[in-house]
Amino acid sequence: MDLETLRFATFGQLDQAVTDWSTMVSNLAALKKDARDGLKAKADKADWSGDNANVTKGFVDKTVREFDDAHKQAKSLWNILKDTRNELKAYQGQLNEALERGTAKNLRVTTTGGGGFTVTAGIAYTDPPLGPTVPASSEAERDVNALRDELQGILDKATESDHTGSVALKALADQAALGFAGAEYKDRDSAAHAIKEADELAAIARKNPADLTAKEFDKLNSGLKKMSGDELFSARFAEKLKAQGTLDFWAELNTPRPTDLQRARGDQFDELQKNLSLTLATASHSDSSGMTNWKREMVDLGSQPLSKSSNTVGFQVMSNLMRWGNFDNKFLDEYGNELIKTEKERTDNGRHGAWRVGSPMDPVLNRTGSDSGTDPMTGFMKALSSSPDAATEFFNDTFLTKEEDHEFKEDTDGDGKKGMRELSNFDYLFGERDWPEDSTSKGEDSIAGRNNMALALEAATTGHPAGEMPTEDTPAHNAEQAALTKSLIEAISEKPALLGDHSYMSDSIGQIAAEYMPDIHRSLNANQEGEESLFPIAGSRAAVDEPDTARFLYMLGQNPEGYAAVSVGQHSYTTHLMEYHFRNPDAFINDPGFSRNDNLKQTIELTAEVAGEIQGTIGAGRSYEAEIEGGAKDADYNKAIETASTWVGSTVGIGIGIGTAPMLGPGGAVAGGVAGTAADEIISALTEGAMKDSSGEVIYRNGQEMGATKVSTYELVETAAKRAGEQSGNPSPNIVASVASAAEKGFTSASANTHSYIDGQGMPAKLEEKK
Repeated sequence: MDLETLRFATFGQLDQAVTDWSTMVSNLAALKKDARDGLKAKADKADWSGDNANVTKGFVDKTVREFDDAHKQAKSLWNILKDTRNELKAYQGQLNEALERGTAKNLRVTTTGGGGFTVTAGIAYTDPPLGPTVPASSEAERDVNALRDELQGILDKATESDHTGSVALKALADQAALGFAGAEYKDRDSAAHAIKEADELAAIARKNPADLTAKEFDKLNSGLKKMSGDELFSARFAEKLKAQGTLDFWAELNTPRPTDLQRARGDQFDELQKNLSLTLATASHSDSSGMTNWKREMVDLGSQPLSKSSNTVGFQVMSNLMRWGNFDNKFLDEYGNELIKTEKERTDNGRHGAWRVGSPMDPVLNRTGSDSGTDPMTGFMKALSSSPDAATEFFNDTFLTKEEDHEFKEDTDGDGKKGMRELSNFDYLFGERDWPEDSTSKGEDSIAGRNNMALALEAATTGHPAGEMPTEDTPAHNAEQAALTKSLIEAISEKPALLGDHSYMSDSIGQIAAEYMPDIHRSLNANQEGEESLFPIAGSRAAVDEPDTARFLYMLGQNPEGYAAVSVGQHSYTTHLMEYHFRNPDAFINDPGFSRNDNLKQTIELTAEVAGEIQGTIGAGRSYEAEIEGGAKDADYNKAIETASTWVGSTVGIGIGIGTAPMLGPGGAVAGGVAGTAADEIISALTEGAMKDSSGEVIYRNGQEMGATKVSTYELVETAAKRAGEQSGNPSPNIVASVASAAEKGFTSASANTHSYIDGQGMPAKLEEKK
């Protein structure tokens, strides 16, 4: 900023721009309110089903978020523009005041080429006028120097204001190539601070890690922790570090050769790994040219060694820096495709393992202690667990076609001859991959690889991040999610050991089952006519056969977390579903030859019957586990069911497929004020009843355990029918009196299924004969 530019600047156009952006902010605020209170509110109350549930509601939700992002971005741009304008006006005023004071002291300011200026003292004369000039006094020299320094200080601050404002505006505008960035800044200084902080921290990360001091490490770690969610900061940091620099920094920082920094701060490397991952996740959503290059280069570097002398490739480093945060879907898709390509090359199309266990000479890439970090699929699965859309697409993508050279075959037409099989990424990772043996930092066998895969599957099938409950904004299950769930159930049904040998995955898979309760109920319901009305599903259905569902539930029943998730999900679903039918008694059966109450009674009985079948199936699995373990896991079951108390009061998240307002919620879950009371009572009763168990000896044996399960189920379905009827304003003691018998029929079906589909495994009588 030169002196004349600031001195004679006119701000008319800038003032108009600030006014225009102010108007834009106000208009977008009104549009945002209309979109949320009008468009979205109506969409939430609508009776969504089929394509409307899968596509239209999701489009509405995305549109509403775009209005919100547009308002945030416009307000941030306005704030930055307004602050910059106000500061420049203030500096212009300061400059003119300083010039006026200089003129009063007979000081002359002259501009020079290149934007510079000089300050000189005016010429003083003695008497007579034609005599020699008098040299400038020391006081005049001080005045000259003071004015020069003051003017330069004002120009420096004006230059900084103009520059940081320009950089912030450009950076904010560049964040989104399409749509709008969600970044929000209250003033120019906060945006400028984010950029300055990013530059300083990137400079630290670009240093040779061997030369990093503990003080620099602390500054980097605390700075990333504080700023990781800031979009301008994160993108700027990654752009300055570059893709290769990111990989080199983490690999070299974790060299197997102990350094002074490792000895001083080694116990904090896990925190830095998390903060760096969160920062890169935020940065990945930026569409700036720098981040576009960063993402492309990171994918290209994935299969390449870090250096000519290194055994470590880019995927192994980056996958450990994506275990936290929600990464951009497009980046994850491109990264995953290239990772799969590399996996196929290293395994000869799945014939053997891909990634060796790290040697003492390799960097320790994962500092969490859960695994060594040498298998890049482990970290990538964790990244997918936070990005549902990317996870769904990845698992459904093709791993091998029938035309490729591989050894996966199957009898496709029943003629006894095996032909080449097509595998999806799910088929390969869940059923066929040779997951490398790995260890924790304590030397124990690591479960991180498959466990992270289960978390990624939870996100891919439910549409929300793993470990979270869906909200009202979570769309109904779409066709891709439902197809993946069907594949998961059928895979476990065909090869129970896929879950049985890795039962730690049961918490995630149990959550999937809970959120697909409508689909599970349909598969166990013998009555095919009108099942869409009996067990309504908001989105797409996971159409699974009864034998597959029975074997799937039986395996989940053998794990405490799986059993608890299915049990709570079923009871909550049954309660909400009964209430729905009490409120809509003609929804399923509307036979004029019978009374309305008789029709409703038939509907509620069918609901109770399937509830009994589910409880009988998971109860048989639990019984089998108790027989094998001698009751040792009783306390684990109690603890798992006790956690169900956290579901009390939740009106969403338990997979209720009610496709009618006002009962509809995410994925078919109940939402709104009508849900909660009856279900809360059921869940509380289930939790309290479970706590009465004892693990002192084998108490879950044969009829005793199943008998207790039956009694508990009968009591709960009776309570559900009673409370659902009361809450709907349509109580019926006659219906309540019939549901226990209906549930008993379900238990009978479960017993038959156990004998028919489970090949005798877990039959209490047979186990008893061996005692």
